[in-house]
Amino acid sequence: MTLLLLAGTSDARRLAQGLADRGVPTLASLAGATREPVALPVPTRRGGFGGVQGFQDVLAAEGIGAVIDATHPFAARITTRTHDICATLGLPHLRLERPGWQAGPGDHWTFAADEEEAKALIPEGSVVFLATGRQSLPAWEGLRAASVHLRVIDPPDAPFTFPGGFVVARPPFDIRAEVETFARFGVTHLVVKDSGAADGRAKLDAARELGISVIVLRRPPRPDGLRTVGTVAEALAWVEELPFRSALASLPG
Repeated sequence: MTLLLLAGTSDARRLAQGLADRGVPTLASLAGATREPVALPVPTRRGGFGGVQGFQDVLAAEGIGAVIDATHPFAARITTRTHDICATLGLPHLRLERPGWQAGPGDHWTFAADEEEAKALIPEGSVVFLATGRQSLPAWEGLRAASVHLRVIDPPDAPFTFPGGFVVARPPFDIRAEVETFARFGVTHLVVKDSGAADGRAKLDAARELGISVIVLRRPPRPDGLRTVGTVAEALAWVEELPFRSALASLPG
């Protein structure tokens, strides 16, 4: 039996390494949103599954005995579909989702349910830095800002529709680099998704240092009954308790 790891986050990379170190037969899957993703230490497929039937076909063809969903906290459609398919098939299934960020002293954060609510919180004439992903740009239409800067890993083919432009850079970023970037553009408002990633915290610390207002987009709701852990260590402990994993461990050496 093989474990399917739905990857695409720094936690997924750390989990993949832990699975490889323990000799757990694993197939990772990347959605293909990034052109040159960081390589994982386990066999990896790229691209979507082609809907529910395509997902089920991969599960059968690869002999998948359990699934860990370690995709981005905002990959709601993937998480819901994975939960529903695994529940229907009776496959052991776990969601690895790190806790969200917490504001501290000196932070100027406002939470918003979505982009529409966030737009209403940004005054006309602001300089806005979007750390919300390249696919989010259409959702910001109607934002009345003096300039908008959207950070992306890969430069999109589509034109930029605001004064400003794409900021092409690959994470992680340290606080000094973030301070320099925000100061160079004169950023007044930073918009982030509540990913909770430790390696994404630098932009929030830089915003605090510069007195920048931060708008945090809340995470989408999880499916009811979804078993979730918040750390790689907890996910690895769950794997060790899987029926097929326990059976392998009991075989004579």
